[in-house]
Amino acid sequence: HWDNLVLPYEPFIGTIGISPEIEAISSLQPDYHGGNMDLPDIRPGAIIYLPVQTEGALLYVGDCHATQGDGELTGVAMEQAATVTLTVDLIKGWSFAWPRLETEDFIMTIGSARPMEDAARIAYRELTRGMASDYGFEELDAYMLLGQVGRVRLGNMVDPKYTMGASILKKYLGG
Repeated sequence: HWDNLVLPYEPFIGTIGISPEIEAISSLQPDYHGGNMDLPDIRPGAIIYLPVQTEGALLYVGDCHATQGDGELTGVAMEQAATVTLTVDLIKGWSFAWPRLETEDFIMTIGSARPMEDAARIAYRELTRGMASDYGFEELDAYMLLGQVGRVRLGNMVDPKYTMGASILKKYLGG
């Protein structure tokens, strides 16, 4: 079975985050500040937005993967050494509570919690709020639309908290 197996090369950053507001935590712990989310959508070309809580943000990047299935089921992905090139911008006057991600095709909000349902609730709540604040939707309308076309992605399911990404294709956001 293994002799001719070829896995896709789909590199992404497993751990990216900034310093939380007060607490000192391990980089393994995903939460509102990012961290070890292991979300394959944090790939080349994606834009991640992190809510800055401390002076200087104190960005951390690591845990680069060549490929991984949803959930990092075995606790490891196809780990790789990587040279990562990032562009960092500070966007003043924009307030949001949890990490957000944007690709050419979709926007996503990211929640981390236990149980897994709470991570999904955080992600969808934040996506609903983001659609209202950034795209002019009424929150109830955004919620109803997400019930029909929203997508959920499992990132980390093996560390202290689960990570879920809730997304919507940009074609449903209008304008």
